[in-house]
Amino acid sequence: MSTSQADQEPQLEHEQPFMSHLIELRDRILRIVVVVIAIFMVLFFFANDLYHIVSAPLLAQLPEGSTMIATGVAAPFLTPFKLSLVTSIFIAIPFIFYQFWSFVAPGLYRHEKRLALPLLVSSIFLFYAGIVFSFYIVFPLMFAFFTATTPEGVSMMTDISQYLDFVLKMFFAFGLAFEVPIVTIVLTITGVTNADKLAEKRPYIIVGSFVVGMLLTPPDIISQTLLAIPIWLLFELGVVFSRMIGNKKAEQEAREQADTTSGATDSAATTAGAAGAGVAAATAAAAATSSEEATAQTHTDTASEDISDSEESRYRPMTDEEMEAELDAIEREEDEDEEGP
Repeated sequence: MSTSQADQEPQLEHEQPFMSHLIELRDRILRIVVVVIAIFMVLFFFANDLYHIVSAPLLAQLPEGSTMIATGVAAPFLTPFKLSLVTSIFIAIPFIFYQFWSFVAPGLYRHEKRLALPLLVSSIFLFYAGIVFSFYIVFPLMFAFFTATTPEGVSMMTDISQYLDFVLKMFFAFGLAFEVPIVTIVLTITGVTNADKLAEKRPYIIVGSFVVGMLLTPPDIISQTLLAIPIWLLFELGVVFSRMIGNKKAEQEAREQADTTSGATDSAATTAGAAGAGVAAATAAAAATSSEEATAQTHTDTASEDISDSEESRYRPMTDEEMEAELDAIEREEDEDEEGP
């Protein structure tokens, strides 16, 4: 194997997982496209009926004899076509979110999955709730206000394309506004803020709600108020859930801290017991060593005394009388040897 091939192998090992992720993402996007097209093929045959349902809040408020008009040449075909396509995407939102969730979920921890999945389901539900709220509550009141304020001598005949753009904008605005509780909960979970800080900013949230209502809705007080009040109420709901999550997190942290403290105490007691046992063992060993040393020293002293006694008994010096008696005995022996036979 050449050096260049050996250098390329680690790079391929790092690139392969990335390529597999891209392939998986491509497959999931293709599934989303296939599902949206399948729903669209079914709804396309009912495009005109679907548009009639969407335009019902305005048609109910128009003066008798008034109708909607189409100013574009292809508008009678393209407008219901566009509505069918957008409706197909709205219907496929749970499947779309599920595909992205399946793509991201393997990289999440277990506790992150437990938090993310309920938030995902809640966000889908709140988005649909915003659309339903705008269609059944906001549109009748808003269109009644518009028709009531039409100047005398002016016939209200709304273009179908402009009406569809207006309705889709309102659907998106209310669907997005109803996601406020999810935003507050996510901010609390990630530690960016807490329920107390959010409650302190309540006056700014109320003013901001009306500002958002002014920017996302037509310039009438009814639609602005009907968007601002739900944003404020949903913010309060998010604060309640954030407080519950914060209390639960504080209890869990206190429990973990208590477990850590008790574990540290037990460990310290075990260490102290082991240290005490070690000291006692060392003391006993030192005492035994001292006793052995003392016994050995006693035996050594006794042996030294015995050796000294034996040496004294063996090499004791002779007295003068004993010396004279010894010399006399030696002389007698020499005399006897000289007188021999």
